Amino acid sequence: MLLRVEAALRLEPQNPRLLLQRAQCLLSLGRLAEAREAARAAEQRAPAEPRLLDAIGTLLSQTGNQQRALAAYERAVRLAPAEPHFRFNRATVRRYLGDLEGAEQDYDRVISLKRDDYEAYLNRSELRTQTPERNHVRELEECLAPGLASWLSEVRLRYALAKEYEDLGEYARSFQQLTRAASLRRAHLSYDVAQDVATVEWIIEALPDPIPSSDAVPAGTAGAGGTRPIFVVGLPRSGSTVVERILSSHSQVVAAGELPQFALAVVAGAQRVGGGAAATRRELVARSAQLDFAALGRDYLERVRAAGISAQCFVDKMPLNYLYCGLIHRALPGSRIVHVSRGAMASCYAMYKTLFKDGYPFSYDLTELGRYYLAYRRLMQHWEATLPGAIHHLSYERLVADQPGESRRLLEFCGLEWEEACEEFHRNPSPATSASAAQVRRPLYDTSVAQWRHYAQELQPLAQQLREAGVALE
Repeated sequence: MLLRVEAALRLEPQNPRLLLQRAQCLLSLGRLAEAREAARAAEQRAPAEPRLLDAIGTLLSQTGNQQRALAAYERAVRLAPAEPHFRFNRATVRRYLGDLEGAEQDYDRVISLKRDDYEAYLNRSELRTQTPERNHVRELEECLAPGLASWLSEVRLRYALAKEYEDLGEYARSFQQLTRAASLRRAHLSYDVAQDVATVEWIIEALPDPIPSSDAVPAGTAGAGGTRPIFVVGLPRSGSTVVERILSSHSQVVAAGELPQFALAVVAGAQRVGGGAAATRRELVARSAQLDFAALGRDYLERVRAAGISAQCFVDKMPLNYLYCGLIHRALPGSRIVHVSRGAMASCYAMYKTLFKDGYPFSYDLTELGRYYLAYRRLMQHWEATLPGAIHHLSYERLVADQPGESRRLLEFCGLEWEEACEEFHRNPSPATSASAAQVRRPLYDTSVAQWRHYAQELQPLAQQLREAGVALE
C-alpha cells in the first residue's frame, strides 16, 4: 500500500489526501517520525475541507504533534461549527494541552448538538472538581432515567455520575453508580485474571537469579550511544504521570509517553528464539530469558528512534513495563527504573473507579483486582530481591507529603542535577495524554491519598482479601 501511495505522490506531490494516506501507512508500520512529517505536510497543503482537516488532525494527534493537531481541528471547526465530531476532537486535544476550560466549552457544545454523545459527558465530568453550584448531576440522571439501548453508553454515564457524586461528597450514591458501571463493563470483557497471575509466576521462573549489586551500573551512566532511558513503572493511576511530569520538567529530559516498544521488542526477540513458530504466552516468557540482551536493548532503542524520539534522556512511562524490570536491567544497564506505588487500598480504588479506554481488564471486579494486585506485588518483591539497587521505589504518599525532597532524590537517582522547574511540574506546558491529563495541571494535592476510606464498608471484601495475604492496607 505504501509503495502505491508513494508512486501516486510522485505524480501529485502536493496532493494532501495522498500525503495523509502516506502518513497513515507510515503510522501503521511504526514509522512515527516519518508519519508525523507526512501529516504535517498534508496539513500545510489542505484546502478548506473540514472532513479532510479533521482526519489530518487525528493523524497529527496520533503521532504526538498535538499543537498542529489543534490547528487542524480549529480550521475544521471554523468551517463546520455545527459538526459535533470536530468539536469533540478539538476538546480532546485541548485537554491534552491543558486548556481545560476550552475543552469543557467544546464538550458543552458537543452535547448540545448531539445529546447521545455519552463519551463527551464522561470526559466533561473529569475535567474539574464538580461543586454544588456547578455540576451535571441532574443532566446525567435525566439521561439515564429512560434506559439506554447501548451498554457502553450506560457505562459512560454511570462513571460520569459516580465521579460527580464523589466530588459532591455523596459517597454512597457514587459507589452505587460505580459498581453498576464496572459490573456492566466487566460483563462485556473476555478476560481470565488467572492467566495474568500465572504470568507472574512464569516470569519469576524464567529469571530467578539475583544480579549482584556490584554488577549494577552507577546512576547516570549512559547506555548505548549515550542514551539514558528512564522507565517509570507500576500500576495505572499510581502517580506515574506526575512523576513523568516532574522528570520531564528538567531541561535534559523529554517525556516520551507510554511506549509499547519494549514489550514489542521482547515479543519479537522471543519469537525469533523459537524460529518464528507460534507460541503460548508461557513459552514466550521462557524464551525471553534466552535472549541476547544487548540486542534486545538495541532493538528497543531503534524502535524508539523510529517513533521520533531523538532525545538522549527520555521517560518511558508505560506502567506495565513492571513486568519487564529484569529484562530492562539486563538489556539497558545504563537506564533507570523508577517504581511508583500507592497504598494498597488507595491504588486498587483508584483503578476501580477509572473507565480505561483500553487495557487493564482486571480493574472492573474487586476480587479480580485484588488477585491482580497481589501478583503485581509479588513480582515487584521478586525484582527487589534480584535487582538490588537497580530500582528506585517512589511512594505517591511520600511524594505528596514532601514533593521537593522526594523530587530531589528522584533526580539524584536518575543522575540529574536539581532544577527548580521540577518542583513546578504543573506549569509544564507539554501535552499530557493519560487519564491524569487534567490532574497534572494542578499542584500536588492530598485528597486522593485516603479517598478510599469514604468507601471502607463497600470495599471491605477487597480489604479482607489483601489482609489475608499479609498486605498492609495503607
